[in-house]
Amino acid sequence: MAEPVFNRSLFQFLRDLKANNNREWFQANKERYEAEVKGPVLAFVLAFAEPLAGINKHFRADPRPVGGSMFRINRDTRFSGNKDPYKLNVGAQFRHGLCTKDVHSPGFYLHLEPGGCFASTGLWHPEADALRKVRERIVSNTRAWKALQTGGIEVGGEALKRVPAGFDPAHPFAEDLKLKDFYTYTPLTEKEVCAPDFLAHFTGICRSHAPLAAFLTKALELPW
Repeated sequence: MAEPVFNRSLFQFLRDLKANNNREWFQANKERYEAEVKGPVLAFVLAFAEPLAGINKHFRADPRPVGGSMFRINRDTRFSGNKDPYKLNVGAQFRHGLCTKDVHSPGFYLHLEPGGCFASTGLWHPEADALRKVRERIVSNTRAWKALQTGGIEVGGEALKRVPAGFDPAHPFAEDLKLKDFYTYTPLTEKEVCAPDFLAHFTGICRSHAPLAAFLTKALELPW
């Protein structure tokens, strides 16, 4: 049986960080972070590289500690009223290879947070031009978009109150044209994340939602 990549210590560290979200505590517990959080996440990213290539060769599982798939735990507080220096979650995004520096690109995502783990596939907060291209493809390729829904893929995200200018308010997918994001959401329990078969479980979720990644990738005129 495969050994689990993650264990409860990752979530315990994040719980402790929530109670001590300051640089002094973090620096004093830096070795814990490296061993219990960063190390396991990077190991998972590396392990996911081969299964991801089996889903699509254009997406990347990049295990570099800086600039790779894993997000930094440091928060950007420059424009936020919340000055807590650290995130209370850890995430990894597996982006299209031509969008390695762009978080707002098609990809697969893993979010680990005490009581709030999930897997996601899609496009989050895309730039205006990318958003327009996705909406235009929904209109021009209605059959493919409908196939996603009939195939059981539920797409969500933030939405406008009205159909954006230039698009038909009476279009059969008018509600989807209001979306500003296009992604799936699959909740995960800590028990599932810490199970020996979690890599296979996460791979299965990504594979089942790959048709959405394909639709979005093609909409942005990227190779699939």
